[in-house]
This record gives sequence, C-alpha cells and structure tokens, in this order.
Amino acid sequence: MCGKWTLLVIRDLAEGRSRFCELERSLHGISPRTLSLRLRALEEEGVVERQTFPEVPPRVEYALTEKGRALVPLIEDMRAYGRTWLGGECENEELSDTEPAADREPVGAAA
Repeated sequence: MCGKWTLLVIRDLAEGRSRFCELERSLHGISPRTLSLRLRALEEEGVVERQTFPEVPPRVEYALTEKGRALVPLIEDMRAYGRTWLGGECENEELSDTEPAADREPVGAAA
C-alpha cells in the first residue's frame, strides 16, 4: 500500500471502473510505467481487478474489489484528518484535495 501514487489510484477507482488512459489523465504527473506497476501490485494484493474485453482494439478496465472498497473509508478519514489538523500544510502532498475535476465528490459519495 505504500508508494507515492497508490492511494491516489484507489481514490480514483473508488468512483467506479476506469480505463488505463482515464487513470493516467486524472493522475497528473504519473508515468505510464509507474501506473502500470501500481495497478499490477494492487491486482496482486487483491485490491484491484482487471477486466479485459475481447474487442479490437482491446479494452481493459480496472475496478476496486471488495477488499479495495474497504480501504475507501480509511482514505476519507486520512483526508479529513489532513484538513482538520494539517490545514494548508499538505497542499502539495499525496492526500491533499488536488482533484482532476473541480467538482469531484468525496471518495465515498458515489457508493
């Protein structure tokens, strides 16, 4: 679960299934290699599932498993802690409220 991008990948997948390119766009600054490694590691840990569709060109989607969805409240709690206790100190940190979209809902809101 460690790694600079891991929690952000989980945060984005908490909103629902995503394709690799969608995740890459939402995670500004992540390299394709790093994203691929994070997704593979999360898949090996049973946090993320990968679904491949037999289409041309092939389509692959990623989603959180039940084990992955169980992490969402923990991530929300860490974000709340940061807002309450760290204030503006963590603006550039991994768990800050930097959002790919200006109107993003909290991680657990769609569930």
